[in-house]
Amino acid sequence: MGLLDILQETIGSDNGGAHVDQITQHASPDAIGAGLAAAMRSDQTPAFGDTVGRLFGQSSPMQQAGVLNQILATLGPAAASMLAGGVLGRMLQPGQTQLTPEQASQLSPTQVTEIAAHAEEQHAGVIDEVSRFYAQHSGLVKTLGGAVLAIALAKMKENATRG
Repeated sequence: MGLLDILQETIGSDNGGAHVDQITQHASPDAIGAGLAAAMRSDQTPAFGDTVGRLFGQSSPMQQAGVLNQILATLGPAAASMLAGGVLGRMLQPGQTQLTPEQASQLSPTQVTEIAAHAEEQHAGVIDEVSRFYAQHSGLVKTLGGAVLAIALAKMKENATRG
């Protein structure tokens, strides 16, 4: 069964999360990332910041640091450290450009929701970068919920049929 067949079967079912592992075995991280980015931009899903905050709450400290470091890399430490009242700036030591898992785990999902929302306002491309990060973590992708997952899979199918 190819990727298009799996996507078609999954889109038609009520349980897209059950097929995520199968899809991630057949799809490239770029294809998954593009699908996630489309879902995070959709007006039919929760706002980008809310989605990132929710995923952050489901993540391991290493994954939490990874997504925050992706935001830092996209915006640059100076700009990112000013987000959400400067919470990242207060955590970073002088000269430090990345958060450790220990530092990241000190943040709440609510704080990360604010950081992600402000990051999106500063640089819309942060959605693509964060989506590429999450594309590498299929266990987290499964936690996205029905609407987000359905839109991501539909976008992946649309892109696959064009290619």
